[in-house]
Amino acid sequence: MSENQCVVFTKYSDFSSCEAKDLVVYHSGTERCEPGHFWSGVRDHFLIHYVMSGKGIFASNGTTYHLSEGQGFLICPDTLSYYQADMDEPWEYCWVGFHGRYAKNYLNEINLDASNPIFTCNPENSPEKTILKMLEVQKRPAGRDFILTGLLYQFLAELIRTVDDFHYNSISQNTKQIYVKKAIDYIRKNYSTRITIEQIADFIGIDRKYMSTLFQEILHISPQEYLLNFRMDKACVLLCQDFLSIQDIAHSVGYEDPLLFSKMFKKRKGLSPTQYRNRLKKNVIFSTPS
Repeated sequence: MSENQCVVFTKYSDFSSCEAKDLVVYHSGTERCEPGHFWSGVRDHFLIHYVMSGKGIFASNGTTYHLSEGQGFLICPDTLSYYQADMDEPWEYCWVGFHGRYAKNYLNEINLDASNPIFTCNPENSPEKTILKMLEVQKRPAGRDFILTGLLYQFLAELIRTVDDFHYNSISQNTKQIYVKKAIDYIRKNYSTRITIEQIADFIGIDRKYMSTLFQEILHISPQEYLLNFRMDKACVLLCQDFLSIQDIAHSVGYEDPLLFSKMFKKRKGLSPTQYRNRLKKNVIFSTPS
């Protein structure tokens, strides 16, 4: 190991126990490579390198990529890979190796896999600081594994926010569906509060207009319509509970103003909340417009 290299390993005696966990950090480090320094072989875990300076090449699945500062590459388990530092401007990179039962799913959310192993980050918000924090944490035995896992989640979140593939015209259909699913999950968990479409978009990390485009493309309705429909469907369930007032129900589905709630309910269901409840009691509610 050269004096310019800083490598810290987290060792586990039982590999199967690592796969049983959601995410596990195997090792992390940094290296300022000598000209022409290379590595080739296969790994039994995922390994992400991020280039902090210099140049180099990465080859996998028959394709060679020329990389420079601000770019990175993913090595997948059991995949033959080769990477080499440039002869004139050898790279300095940092890396993190990890595995876990959800590792592949999380990488798919970033649109990274064996067929698409390259990413480009915004230099102003690169993930290298998080990897450097991992190196510091390695020196603290108490609670180290929990902190490392948290930093790995942070690292992946930073990649989602900064990778160049985040440009809207290059996002895969799978990634589009992931964004919509995240938005729906957020709505289901927060519909009872005063959430806004801007908050939903901020939470999943995309522009509001782009989120609206994705909803129209995949669900054929706007995010506003989805949120309204979800709230009114929940209100229909609550209207079955006689002990809840209209005001209680309004508050329960995210409306401070019962009058506004009643107006929106009638707009979606064709009946006022009181009319809907009365018909429920008469057992004549069969279907309502939505």
